Amino acid sequence: MKTTQLIFFVTLLLIVGCHSESRKIKPKAIGGISKTSKLVPVKTMADAATILSKKQVPILCYHQIREIKASDSEMIKTYAVTPTAFAAQMKALSDNGFQTILPDQLREYLLYDGPLPPKPVMITFDDTREEQFRLGAAEMDKYGFKGVFFIMTVSINRPNYMSKEQIRSLSDSGHIVAAHTWDHHRVTKYEGMDWDEQLVKPKKKLENIIGKPVNYFAYPFGLWNPKAIPEIQNRGYELAFTLASKRDTVNPLYTIRRMIVSGTWSTPGVLKAMESTFDK
Repeated sequence: MKTTQLIFFVTLLLIVGCHSESRKIKPKAIGGISKTSKLVPVKTMADAATILSKKQVPILCYHQIREIKASDSEMIKTYAVTPTAFAAQMKALSDNGFQTILPDQLREYLLYDGPLPPKPVMITFDDTREEQFRLGAAEMDKYGFKGVFFIMTVSINRPNYMSKEQIRSLSDSGHIVAAHTWDHHRVTKYEGMDWDEQLVKPKKKLENIIGKPVNYFAYPFGLWNPKAIPEIQNRGYELAFTLASKRDTVNPLYTIRRMIVSGTWSTPGVLKAMESTFDK
């Protein structure tokens, strides 16, 4: 009898234990997805027509920040902005509620409807001039602005141009360092090995200096042709910037428009030009 009772109680304990463990079992996955897991929505990439339909972000392009002499050529007067004028323009952007964005944010906005500040602006610099670091970045820092510096690598460490240390400092401070070819040779003239000489080598050199990927490119003189776009894509660039030319209807991410800020404009004139240039 005692043996029979012992067997009964052991059996009862096993049954209770099995029911208790069954309540601890997590829900089984259905189709590889747990019932309790949350589905992560897949981002839908915008097509070219959608990208072209979006409101353009004002993108300013500066070359030189220096005093302008009466004897300077008309080209210099167009491409150079005085330190006083540059300071006034940065203050005006801040006073009018503009906030700077960088290429990563622009790409996310164009492709995936990523968020932008209410009044976005991008500030870019071409050609590696030393005063862009000494005057430009320093003035922008007063307002928490960050910019994009398109570096022509043949000029690095030359007199009146940025050093490796200055370029690294820009990157470390939150600015974007991007490529502007080796020696400013026009993309529309490239043949054969020119593509690697002007696109790959500068990219690698800049990446070695800053220790980060270089994903963005600006066309010398703003000139491009359809042949250049796949070459630039295949060499790891995610966006390419022109100047005033129309955007490509097939690859708008590789023909993003910028506006040269003329040294002949007043500060209100710059704000007005931003509105009229990027209103469509």
